[in-house]
Amino acid sequence: MDLQAHLNAISGFNNLELLASQVVEGFISGMHKSPFHGFSAEFAEHKVYNSGESTKHIDWKLYARTDKLYTKRYEEETNLRCHLILDNSSSMHYPLLSDSELNKPNKIAFSVLAAAAIMQLMKKQRDAVGLSVYAEKFEYYAPEKGSERHHHMLLDQLNTILSTKDTASITDTYANLHFIAEKLKRRSLVFLFSDLFQNEMEQDRTFEALQHLKYNKHEVVFFHTYDSATELNFNFNNSPKRFKDVETGKHIDVYSDNIKKEYSTAVNAYFETIKLRCAQYKIKYVAADIQQGFAPILSTFLVERKQFL
Repeated sequence: MDLQAHLNAISGFNNLELLASQVVEGFISGMHKSPFHGFSAEFAEHKVYNSGESTKHIDWKLYARTDKLYTKRYEEETNLRCHLILDNSSSMHYPLLSDSELNKPNKIAFSVLAAAAIMQLMKKQRDAVGLSVYAEKFEYYAPEKGSERHHHMLLDQLNTILSTKDTASITDTYANLHFIAEKLKRRSLVFLFSDLFQNEMEQDRTFEALQHLKYNKHEVVFFHTYDSATELNFNFNNSPKRFKDVETGKHIDVYSDNIKKEYSTAVNAYFETIKLRCAQYKIKYVAADIQQGFAPILSTFLVERKQFL
């Protein structure tokens, strides 16, 4: 499957690139400003020279004009480092696709397309991008690099995810996020794509792992992928149905109308809890409903970035 061709063909992606060209300067350059000061080509300001400081950055031309000692202060410009994390567990392969049509993606296809679009934006800015993929075990890791060869290697890995048939696998988000946090040595913008379907204890452990990333000074953006039609609103007809846990194989036979109200109440409460915890830990929460498609969601996210930078 040619992922790049799909990206170019999908309606709205070209518009997304046009939008990105307009907003990416604010989206990216705001992240490039470093709080540290050192030597670079970007002059920031003069400050009065204090006795005992290094004379390395004294502005001697200004001294000749004013007879006062000032040092040049520079603002360090750094390239943005971005790391994409994809949950590749069985629940992310819902709903099952009958073909490779990506205009109506399932959760993993949505995540792959959105990740590829972000990579494209970073490539335009010559920024470094890395990728991690996990399910129960850690499946793939590539550090942040900005070369053309590296970009194509990551695209090939994303293609592999789309073309590989899913085998039942549970999720160990907690252990894998801790592992990734240990591997990321330099401050990065981290994107996590996951449905985060797990019990309360696992949720606590997952946010503990996300705290690990925040503690290491990474900025974390969580794309919460879900299918609003069935996973949130439980829109099934009332014929007898078997609902199966794709990760554990457990199932239950029910009439959907009998449990729809209780299900919707519980899931909506769970989603609100995730949003609140993201706010608590200063993690950017992005609702990624696959029914909307990835282009408008990324567009909205980029516009928000521009507003707040």
